[in-house]
Amino acid sequence: MSQYQCLPLPQFDALLAERPAQIVDIRDPNAFAAGHIPGAQHLHNGNLAEFILNAEFDEPLVVCCYHGISSQSAAAYLAEQGFEEVYSLDGGYEGYAKAKGLMAP
Repeated sequence: MSQYQCLPLPQFDALLAERPAQIVDIRDPNAFAAGHIPGAQHLHNGNLAEFILNAEFDEPLVVCCYHGISSQSAAAYLAEQGFEEVYSLDGGYEGYAKAKGLMAP
């Protein structure tokens, strides 16, 4: 059974610099619309089955939420579905946005 790993922001940046990765954001639609990591796909119960059907299972998958907590259970679920390399982004979108200067600290 596959496992997920927590991914600190510096390692997230390094991963994206090295190779392509799928990024999914599980926050609510309004939060996603207000801002998200470039290239991220909004993942929710309504499109989960389609995402799994069309996803690249051998490409790294990074799951993002608000603060990096709920993404852990989503990452565990996706790892169980057969994704080979799954991460939960530490700090979530809020940590990302603060580090990138997209919101006040």
